[in-house]
This record gives sequence, structure tokens and C-alpha cells, in this order.
Amino acid sequence: MIEAFTAAQVRAAEEPLLAQGVPLMGRAAFALAAITARDLRGAGPDGAATPRRVTGRRAVLLVGSGNNGGDTLFAGAHLARRGVAVQAVCTTGRPHAEGVAALRRAGGRVVGVADLGLADPEGPDGSARWSRVVREVLGADVVLDGLVGIGAEGALRGVAGELVAALADGLAVRSRGEQAGAGRPWVVAVDTPSGIGVDDGSVPGPVLPADRTVTFGAVKPGLLLPPAAHLAGRVTLVDVGLAALEGPAVRRLEPADVARRWPVPGPADQKYTRGVLGVVAGTPTFPGAAVLAVTAAVRAGAGMVRYGGPDDVARVVVSARPEAVPAEGRVQAWALGSGVPGVGDGGGPGDAGQHGRIRSALAAACGEPRAEGGPHAGRGVPAVVDAGALSLLPDRCPPWVVLTPHAGELATLLGARGEDVDRAAVEAEPLRWARRAHELTGATVLLKGSATVIVGPDGAWSQADGPAWLATAGAGDVLTGLLGALLAAYGDRVVQEPGLAAEVAAAAATVHGLAGARANPGGPVAALDVAGALPGVVAELLRGRVAHGDGPARHP
Repeated sequence: MIEAFTAAQVRAAEEPLLAQGVPLMGRAAFALAAITARDLRGAGPDGAATPRRVTGRRAVLLVGSGNNGGDTLFAGAHLARRGVAVQAVCTTGRPHAEGVAALRRAGGRVVGVADLGLADPEGPDGSARWSRVVREVLGADVVLDGLVGIGAEGALRGVAGELVAALADGLAVRSRGEQAGAGRPWVVAVDTPSGIGVDDGSVPGPVLPADRTVTFGAVKPGLLLPPAAHLAGRVTLVDVGLAALEGPAVRRLEPADVARRWPVPGPADQKYTRGVLGVVAGTPTFPGAAVLAVTAAVRAGAGMVRYGGPDDVARVVVSARPEAVPAEGRVQAWALGSGVPGVGDGGGPGDAGQHGRIRSALAAACGEPRAEGGPHAGRGVPAVVDAGALSLLPDRCPPWVVLTPHAGELATLLGARGEDVDRAAVEAEPLRWARRAHELTGATVLLKGSATVIVGPDGAWSQADGPAWLATAGAGDVLTGLLGALLAAYGDRVVQEPGLAAEVAAAAATVHGLAGARANPGGPVAALDVAGALPGVVAELLRGRVAHGDGPARHP
């Protein structure tokens, strides 16, 4: 599992070591140089298959003031001593003095942006005046971004902001191949890409996208959270000797973690103990959502799936998935709302019946006694709440109710509870608004996106395992069925352990993403193919776990 800690937590852990004279900067710089050299030798700038020499390669360091610039300069000195031609481009008149001296002693060069032909670094912006600097920097084999450290807040300003904006534009042009014969450098961010929200993953201004981020002491939340996570590239953690930190701000499950948590039936299990999921999804207008949710639940390993909906939709569901049972009965979890329009969203004559079924199931999930609640009244059970069911939520929910909105749906939910927020704001600060939704509803919140953010009573998770191709109609319905099956397998444990629903949701998001990648590696995928890939992904995860000697998981 990857655990991320805030800048304040990391600085607090560094203080006693610095007071003892522990050379944290020296450790960080040496590791940064070693990792950069490894990238230059191997699968670095152009993914070469055979090792190459480091000697004679060219590195440009982007350096601001402070300790992060010092780390970068000392790393540059190590590289220079290995035969790399190193040039530091400083955006400040006060770079780390000892780092500058070390780089010069090693044969490196230190210049300001004005020295590269920028006549008026404080003047009005314009791409032409940055063209020479961009050519100089992007002509290197590797660029180290050490402009600001974890103490910086807000967007990059002044010369640093202008330089990064120009470099990011130039890098995008080269990546698209619009400049004939122009390659692109490998970009290494030092601790974090300069300009991201270190603690919240926001991107308030220009950022130079990294191919690798070398982070020191602990992973920072912004390296896991969207939208900044997509600018960090591969994240490499360097141990500089900090004491163990407690209370991570954000966590991320890795495949081995998911394998350990995946419910595997034992010889005494049968369909009812493996988890019975009730699905209320789809309408005569949108029957496909019901098929996708039910298919995903079956393919994810639910012991039984009960479908609730109009007769004509039920016939479509059973035709596609003959394992589905179109009859009422006791369930261990609910999957609600996929393909059902919300209240006030229009719809057809079958919607009202689905709204009634969803209200009854939500009452059962929350443990509310209702005459129409059937055998579930008065007993809480886990539930996934998606799409139109979000408009039917009670004022407060227990944490075993998992909401799965996308950014627009979350903005609508928050707006109905008095928050002034739109989709763009949610996408800009997903952690902030997912936390706010959790506070206002009490439910666990899974905010869907290219990196999925989950917030529950024990904190936040962020999973980014799926390809961009997974942004396709019906993929959310597959996640609803998959997560519902997993919640049903855990059953009462999710009700008894308030924070468990978020971890189960993170596991489901991981498998969903991996299934998207498996369905058609490197190419477009359809939602039904993602559902079809689920059994293979789960089997691969479990085989990987057995290969490491952990043995198969048991039913939770």
C-alpha cells in the first residue's frame, strides 16, 4: 500500500533529524542523481532497450531558491562528476549557495534565464521572448525540475511561472511530433512537480509534466490525487531516514493489497454465504445499464444477483444473464440507480416504479423500519448508490452506503445541500469536494474520474489504475455491479467496521481499472468488455499473491 503524508507531516519528521545534523540534503541529492543516471542509461528519454553511456549526455536543472533547489544542484554535481554536461538555469538571484559552489566545482555551469538571451525577464509575457530558453532546455537529454519545494503554495509566479508555461507548451508540441526532428527530454520532478498542490493535488497554474517524480522521505498526497497525479509520471520514493509517519492523508491500494482483500470462497461456502446482491437499475428507456450492472456483479463473483425492475427490463436482464434472479428476497448488499433518471430529470413511465424500489432499498440500507421494506426493514446493509438514485438519498446515510457520482453528479448533490459548486470546481479540487460530500451526507463517497477519489470516515484513497479509454458509456454501471458484489461478500463486516466500505470501494476501483486495461490493451474498450474481463483480472491478482507465498484469501 502507498501512503501519502502532508507537507507539514514531512517537515515535522525532518526537524529532529536536521537538529541532529543528519545530512538529509546529501542523501536526497545522491539518490536523485543515481535514479536520473539510471534513467539516462536505460528506459529513459526514448525508451531504449539497451543500456547507454551516461558520459556525454546533457542535463538542464531548473533551480529556484530554497532546499529543493539545493537538492537539485547537488544532484547535478554528482551527475557532472559522472561525465554529464550539466547546466543549471536559475529563476532566482538567490539559489542555494553551497549547491551552486558544488556544481561549479564539479564542472557544471550555472546561469540565470537572462543569460540565455531573455532580455527582459520581468516584462510582459510572450512566447517569442522565451523561444531561446525553451530550445536550450528542451534540447537536453534530461531536465530536473527543482524550482520549488513542498512548502510552496499556489500557482508558480513571476519568471518561474512564465518559464514553466513556455516549457510545458514546447514539450507538448514536441510530444505531438509537430516539430520535425525535434526530440524531447526526459523530465524528472524533484520531490513534486513544481506548481502542484502538494497536499490536495490541485493544479492552480502552469506545471511541467514529469516522466518521473523522485520524492523524499514520504509520498506526498498531490502525487496520488487528481488532477496533479497525471503530471507526476512514475513516482519513486527515496528513504532518507525519516521516522515512521502515522495518519496518512491519502492511501492507494496496490495489486497485492487487493489480492489480500479479495473474498475467495472456501469449501463450506455456498451462494448465500458468498454474498447476495440486490440490483435496482435500468428502465424501459435504459435497459442496458441494468444488463451491465448485473453482468459485472455476476462476473465479479457474487453468490447470487437478484434483479428488481419492470418486467420488460427483467426479461432483457435474464436473457443476457440467466444466472440473475428476478425475484425479491434477502440480500447482503444493494446496487442502486444505474440507468435510472433522477427525480426531475424526466424519464418514462417505468421510472416511478424504480424510484419506489430504490427508496425502499435505501431505507433498508440505512436500517430504517418501513412497512414496504420487506424482509430488510430495520436492518442496515451495504449499498452502492449511483446515477438517479443519488437524487433519492435521505438527508443522512451511514458510511456503509457508498455514493459513486462523477464530477457533474457530485456538483448537483452538493448544490442540493447548499454548496455553490459546479462541475469544473469539483474537477479542479476533487478531494476537497468529495470530503465535503462525505461530511454533508455521512456516506462514503467514491468520486469517479481518471483517478478515482474515495473518502470515508477513516480518510481518503486515490486509485488510478485504468486507461483513459475507460471513459466510456456504461463503465460506471460496471463499477456499480462490481462494487455491489464486493460489498455483498463482506456483508455485515462493512456495517460493523465504519471505515471498511472505503477500502472495499478502493479495491473495486482498482479491479475496474485493471479490467479496463485488460479488455483491449492500448485501445478502445466497451463497457461490456470491461465486465467480461473481470474474472481474468481477479484470477491474475490471486495467482500473483499465491506466487509470493501468501496463500489464498479466505472469505472475510
